Amino acid sequence: MNAVPLLAHGDSAAVFAWRPDGPVTVGAYLADVRALAARLPATGYLLNLCHDRYRFAVGFAAGLLRGMTSLQPSSQSPETFRRLQDDYPDLIALCDNPADAPDLPRFAFPGLDDAAETPAAGDIPLIPADHPAAILFTSGSTGLPQAQVKTWGKLALNGRAEAIALGLDARPQVLVGTVPVQHSYGFESTFLLALHGGCAFWSGKPFYPQDIAGALAAVPQPRLLVTTPFHLSALLASGIDLPAIDILLSATAPLSTALAAEAEARTGAPMLEIYGSTESGQLASRRTTDGAAWTLLPGVRLEQTGDETTACAGHVEGRIALSDVIELLPDNRFLLHGRHADLVNIAGKRTSLAYLNHQLGAVPGVVDGAFFLPDEEGPDGITRLTAFVVAPGLSARQITVALRQRIEAIFLPRPLLLVDKLPRNSTGKLPRSDLQALYATKVEGAGHGRG
Repeated sequence: MNAVPLLAHGDSAAVFAWRPDGPVTVGAYLADVRALAARLPATGYLLNLCHDRYRFAVGFAAGLLRGMTSLQPSSQSPETFRRLQDDYPDLIALCDNPADAPDLPRFAFPGLDDAAETPAAGDIPLIPADHPAAILFTSGSTGLPQAQVKTWGKLALNGRAEAIALGLDARPQVLVGTVPVQHSYGFESTFLLALHGGCAFWSGKPFYPQDIAGALAAVPQPRLLVTTPFHLSALLASGIDLPAIDILLSATAPLSTALAAEAEARTGAPMLEIYGSTESGQLASRRTTDGAAWTLLPGVRLEQTGDETTACAGHVEGRIALSDVIELLPDNRFLLHGRHADLVNIAGKRTSLAYLNHQLGAVPGVVDGAFFLPDEEGPDGITRLTAFVVAPGLSARQITVALRQRIEAIFLPRPLLLVDKLPRNSTGKLPRSDLQALYATKVEGAGHGRG
C-alpha cells in the first residue's frame, strides 16, 4: 500500500496549533485525533462544520483514520445542506456550535480533555495516498457549486509545495487566517501548511480588524497573516495598530498593486499572493509589488492548446482546464489576463469585469463595488452592464462622472445602483447567483430601464 503520513512533524513536542488557553503540541493533537476517531459513528462522509480551526483539524484527521471523506462546501446555507444530504445520504455533520445544521444527522464535537496519553514521536498514522480524503466544492461564482475530489497523497503534496514556494520550509510561521478552513484557500494555506509545511496555526477565524490584531498578538513570531483583498482592505482602512507581521498572504480575488504597496508600507512584511482554484488547487505564487508574473508551485505544469490552458502534474488531480486567459513565460512563469467568463464584448468592444471592477474601486469614496453582466439583452439588442456600489456620501451621478474618466462610455453601467453592502461570502467572493438575486430585486423588481 502506498501510504503518506498524516503530518510531516517528527517531534511530538513541536507546537501544532495555538488556542486561547495556549499551545497544542503534535503529540497532544494526535491524542485528540485518536480519541475522536474512536467516538465517530461509522459512516462514509463527514461534513466538518467546526468553526474552531483546531477542532476542524482534529475532526478531519479523525475522519481519515476512520476511512471517511470530508465534505467541505463553500456555503453553509440550508439549500446547500439539502443538496449535500441528497447527494451523500450517509453523511454526518460534525459541529462545535449547537445551532448548526439542525436538520442534518449531527455529531457534537466532544470534550477531549480525557484524551489518551501523548503518543511517541514516531507514532504518526499512515493514510493511503489514493484515499479520497476530501470533497471540496466550488464557490458557485459562475454557477452551481461543483464537487472536486481530493486524494490524500495529492493534498500532502499540496501543503509541501506551498511551503517551499513561500519559503516556509526554511522558516516556518504561525498562521493566522481570516478565511474559513473549509474553503479551499483556507484549507490549503492554514491546515495543509500545518500538516505538511511545518507551520502552526491560530485556532480562531478573526474577521473584524480588532479581532485580527488580537489573534496576531496571541501567537508568537514569526507570524503569517492568511487573508483576502476584502479583509486586508478593511484592516488597513481601520488604522488599527497591528502586532508585527512577518508575511502577508492573499488569495480569492485579484490584489491591486496599490493595496499591496500600502500593506507592505504599513506592516513591513512582504505581500505574497496565491493563484489557483478549487478545481486545480493552488498553482502559483508571487510577490505582488515585484511585478505581474506568477511562478508555478513545485511540480505543477501548465499546457496550452490555443486559448485553453490546462494544469497538471504535481499535486493537481488529473488534468484541469483553467477558466483564465493565461500567457506562458519562460522559467515556469506566466501572466494572467482575466477569466474567460469575465470577458465583456459590447458592440464589438472588449474588456473584462475584473478591469471594470478595478476602475470602480479606484474612484475616491467607493468602499466596495461590482459590475454585473445580466444574461438578457436590452431593447436595443445590446447587453447593458449594471454596477452595484457601496459609497456613503456619493451619488450615483458623481460615481458615473468619475467612471467616464476611466472607462469607455459603452461600458458605463446602466443603471448604477447604490447599496448598503454587497452579498460577499466569507472569503469576500461574490457568487453570481447572489449578484443575480440582487439584480432581480434592485433592477428587474424596481423596474429600472435598460436603455
